[in-house]
Amino acid sequence: MKHLPKHLRPRWRYLAVGIETWPDADVGRRAFQRALWYAAGNLIGDAGSADADLTLLSFTHADGVGEAVVRARREHVAEARAAIACVSAVGDDPVGIHVRGISGTVRACEERYMGRAGGTSTQRDVAFADAERPAVVREDACDVRVESGYVGAAAFDTE
Repeated sequence: MKHLPKHLRPRWRYLAVGIETWPDADVGRRAFQRALWYAAGNLIGDAGSADADLTLLSFTHADGVGEAVVRARREHVAEARAAIACVSAVGDDPVGIHVRGISGTVRACEERYMGRAGGTSTQRDVAFADAERPAVVREDACDVRVESGYVGAAAFDTE
């Protein structure tokens, strides 16, 4: 079978996506892809979701931060951004997602927008709500462990 001529091939855009979760969340590639497909299907319908063709090309997640590259058809970038914004949980774990940027090639997407996730995170005890509590600290954000799970706090909220 012959390849399609260049002017008939589908045109793609690559979206760099930043992911934030609680430090103990276990978010996998397959679960993230499934959540992305469900969000697209619920927002733009099955036919629109098939046209947008959201595909997860790369995915990393560790210690509460991660990043991904999502491929979408060029004509459906707005729908893809909206579907990505609708993902609020992966499995049972709540997630915060933002699109860092859009590019025409995977290489440019990775060079411009990837590799900024996380930085370094450290585990230490912080003073929060009149008690000494364990926390995961990343730059100016702290995820403080409380009885019911984690609470997000800024650096000035802890001592």
